[in-house]
Amino acid sequence: MSLTVREAVTKADRRAFVDLQWAMYANDPHWVPPLKSEARDLIDPKGTNPWFEHARAVYFLAERDGSIVGRISAQVDDLVLEWQGPGLGHFGLFESIDDQTVADALVAAAAGWLRAQGMTRMQGPFSLSVWDEVGLHVAGFDSDPTIMMGHGLPYYERLLTAAGLAAVKDTHSWQVDITREFPPLVQKIVANGERNPRLRVRTLRKAQFDSEFATILGILNDAWSTNWGFVPLTPSEIAYAGKKFKPIVFEDLIYLADYDGETVGFMIAVPDMNEVIKRLNGRLLPFGWIRLLRQLRKPRALRIRVPLMGIKKKLQGSRTASTLAFMMIEYTRRNAHRKFHSTDAEIGWILEDNGPMRSIAEVLNGTVTRTHRVFEKALVLP
Repeated sequence: MSLTVREAVTKADRRAFVDLQWAMYANDPHWVPPLKSEARDLIDPKGTNPWFEHARAVYFLAERDGSIVGRISAQVDDLVLEWQGPGLGHFGLFESIDDQTVADALVAAAAGWLRAQGMTRMQGPFSLSVWDEVGLHVAGFDSDPTIMMGHGLPYYERLLTAAGLAAVKDTHSWQVDITREFPPLVQKIVANGERNPRLRVRTLRKAQFDSEFATILGILNDAWSTNWGFVPLTPSEIAYAGKKFKPIVFEDLIYLADYDGETVGFMIAVPDMNEVIKRLNGRLLPFGWIRLLRQLRKPRALRIRVPLMGIKKKLQGSRTASTLAFMMIEYTRRNAHRKFHSTDAEIGWILEDNGPMRSIAEVLNGTVTRTHRVFEKALVLP
């Protein structure tokens, strides 16, 4: 049986690249099929994804006897090189049958392309950037992923490790019960904050969505600027993210925090639309859009996800920052449970060494439910 790895160049190749997931996860009850239109747009350099304004990618397909048995991407991002140092290339979108020769060939293809671009390290998976799906799913396979979270097969970690990749960073997702009040300490902090005239927490004004969302992502670029793996969002990416987020934005789940009249923090929570998307099997047509539209108009979600939260860097580590954070968290809990009938919240992803966020999750009696891992491999230049 002959194995070949080739670059996915044509539209048909890119369709095969996307469609492979349906074969890989056919027997996985917890896989949530992505919308194919979004999956194709993500990787299309001529599409709407503004990531390609500062980055480039190549996609490889592994084929054996006429069947596609694996895939991988390799990408070079100019912002990664600027912010994380020269020589760092990324890989992502990894899928493979449980065959080490296939995984080895895919990793070798990605490494070879990155080496030809002058890269000295390959790191990932990132699909395609740190603002998309980050890391390989390595723990917590007994439940469906929440919206915008990656999902993988348990043997992938073994394949990548045997292919010479070493773990460099773990990220965790924490689950929090929101049907009950948070512990007395949290309630005391919130009450003290409400009595402080310098502090104000308010919901997002959707009528002013563009300016509000730009403010949020501006704070994000500041608040996360020293985080591991950080690269800033460009103005085009902020506009693109706003367009994608707007349909799933509900004012009662997004809070902004003001200190002395200045907006200094935010917290975004979204209903877990995967509960609906899973039933669409990747297609909005012919009738999937009706299900999705109904959910968007009157969402009921057992879970919500908190994908993003931040306080401006100048306040980080202060009592003011923690007070505002707990106020936003508590207000979100109340609204999610009362208005969206949610029972659980997932906070993620949280870096394994992010002490402040881990402390918040622990105070809320959260538990780690899923882990994603970033790997790295040195590339020896010829």
